[in-house]
Amino acid sequence: MTFFEQILLALALCIDSLVVSTAAALRSRLKLTRGLLLAFTFAVFQGLFPLLGALIGEAFKSFAESVDHWIAFALLSALGVKMIIDAVKSGDENHKNLDVSHFGVICLLAIATSIDAFVVGIPLGIQCSTAQIFGTAGLISAATFVVSLLGVYLGSRQISVPEKVSGIIAGAVLILLGVEILVEHLCL
Repeated sequence: MTFFEQILLALALCIDSLVVSTAAALRSRLKLTRGLLLAFTFAVFQGLFPLLGALIGEAFKSFAESVDHWIAFALLSALGVKMIIDAVKSGDENHKNLDVSHFGVICLLAIATSIDAFVVGIPLGIQCSTAQIFGTAGLISAATFVVSLLGVYLGSRQISVPEKVSGIIAGAVLILLGVEILVEHLCL
């Protein structure tokens, strides 16, 4: 996986963190410390979940080596399609009652926004070296922190993020990454 692909993957995965952090800031008056805590927690979970998924991928690496590109394609495409469907079905006012005054709520939101990163970690564990896995997880974490802070800033300024458009774009990026992996392996 190239550095550019890692960046695209990181940005696609942190879109939901952007939407949720923006909605949280829109719904409540977040102080700087609470906004930083939200962004940091989202970043930790988004960086940790692909590592957990990669452990599963690594465990099945020897069984899946001949079809690893198909597995990566299937998981990334399925996740991308799910993100697009969810974006089309949902309204932009999905997060009406986000109360991030309790750390437990922030953790639950961080888990909810990181499940897709867990799924993405599985093909990473099958296809990538340990250094690439940790590098990708680090990029995902860093992008999530920055994007979540951006969301807090936008929300505090009463600017919303169009959930449908961002979800469709993020899903399309995941599908394209899956197709690129498949084409790259089939053409070699």
